[in-house]
Amino acid sequence: MKPIYLYTLLTIGILGACLWSCSKEEVLEEPYGTGKVPLGIEVNQNQAPSPASGLPGTEVTINAYGLLPFREELIFRFNGEQAEIVDVTDSQIKVVVPDYASTGVTIISIGDVVVFGPQFSVTGKISIDPTFNVTRGTNGGVEQVIHTNDGRMLIVGAFTDYDNKGVIRPINRIARAFSDGTYDASLRSGRGANGTIGHIIPFNNGYLIGGAFNGYAQRGADISNLTHLNGNGTIDTMGVRPFRRPDQLDTIKYYPTFNGGFDQWVDHLYPQDDKVIVNGNFRYYISRQYDKPNKLETRDSVIMDSVEMRQFARLLADGTLDRSYRFDTATGRSWEGGNGEARAMLITGGPNEGKLMVYGTFTRFDGQQKGYILRLNADGTIDDTFNPSGTGADQPIHRLFYNPTTQKYMICGNFRNYNGQPANRLAMLNEDGSLDGSFVAKELDGGGPNFIKQLSDGKIIVSGDFRTYAGITRNGFMVLDEQGDLIPGYNATGTFSGGIEDIIETTAADDKRALLIYGIFWQFNSEEANNLIRVIIE
Repeated sequence: MKPIYLYTLLTIGILGACLWSCSKEEVLEEPYGTGKVPLGIEVNQNQAPSPASGLPGTEVTINAYGLLPFREELIFRFNGEQAEIVDVTDSQIKVVVPDYASTGVTIISIGDVVVFGPQFSVTGKISIDPTFNVTRGTNGGVEQVIHTNDGRMLIVGAFTDYDNKGVIRPINRIARAFSDGTYDASLRSGRGANGTIGHIIPFNNGYLIGGAFNGYAQRGADISNLTHLNGNGTIDTMGVRPFRRPDQLDTIKYYPTFNGGFDQWVDHLYPQDDKVIVNGNFRYYISRQYDKPNKLETRDSVIMDSVEMRQFARLLADGTLDRSYRFDTATGRSWEGGNGEARAMLITGGPNEGKLMVYGTFTRFDGQQKGYILRLNADGTIDDTFNPSGTGADQPIHRLFYNPTTQKYMICGNFRNYNGQPANRLAMLNEDGSLDGSFVAKELDGGGPNFIKQLSDGKIIVSGDFRTYAGITRNGFMVLDEQGDLIPGYNATGTFSGGIEDIIETTAADDKRALLIYGIFWQFNSEEANNLIRVIIE
């Protein structure tokens, strides 16, 4: 009661003071006086520099008054990077854009006095693709984008709106778009999913979707985080003749054709011949029987069966559990799996094609000590040829991607060592899992990385909540070479805020090289960006 009592006294006091002053009609003066410009310096933040954008090396003029007396003390920065000052007059300052400048605010400092200047756009080799017609993005995270054989895209995630087309009728967690991002309203997804769709793959003449949902379109039950869609986006259902007593009329009820699911989040789906490998944060596989009566045999019922399957499972085309994959028939339960989160990535090329990389927060997997990373054979057993004599990372791994062109793995996380060797939260691994010492991560400040991927040409994209890399301002997004150094010209973008789920190499409408970037983010290059963008990369 004490906080309420104090708040009441304060309120009464303030009201009393107000009533008293109002009755006296007294005009109160500002106790601290009006604000003054620091050191008499005046800079109009709304007046664009000349020019307003340019490459490193460009001479830029900014109107500023009162700088001349402090000429010898001035420090000028472009988004944190110090610039060469060419000239200072009574009304202007001329500076040169430094090599690793990036888009953002300009700053003038004199001792401990800081004066903010106007925004300057540094021209680089990465820019927003003007031919991508998704100006509003999505109102929730994008978990995955796939390109279909007809040249369109399927987008899934946690959103209920795509490019402002779901304002009246929500677009629940799945959308289809043309290659330029324009919304395609022909997908017959109905009410969509009632929870996040985390992954989608082409499967069995349609699509398999997994995530955290128990309903899709008209089916509000009998789904456990996994179901099959027809090619047009409708849910794939089957007619079942349920139990009926002799005195009851025969009937048909419709249920999902794919009769399989899991008790918790389904993270990734990977096709394997006519089967599918499922990875997620689950513990039990779930299936249903639709043609059985209740105990009193008065009506039909849905009987739910469950089998313990930890983190990994393989299912047949109809959803039936494949008990030949990571399953102990003697105990009737799955193998142990990891003692922490275990995420997976399918290797799609190179000598280990078809195997699964596993990474996360575990230190033990199937009873063996593992340093947050391992590789599984196609049959689900641990691949002992991966890093056979190494200890792995010393802290959790957040993301892992394999590049079949370079045959390298890129990992990022909280680790500082890999196989006992220094690896500062970023590392490149060889095909056998050993550390590639030619890649040396520099010091990150202000936060860590949560995404890393190597492109087909060797460039490495990293994002996270860091603010500098090797002492150079990189607000959450950077492009490195294969030695771990920032690449000139590719690091001019301004602030990035959020997290990237994946990057797809593609082309723009004018056939320029482009990257489709998606995840949960709200700012790219210091501008608003809602979870899905396409950028041109030279």
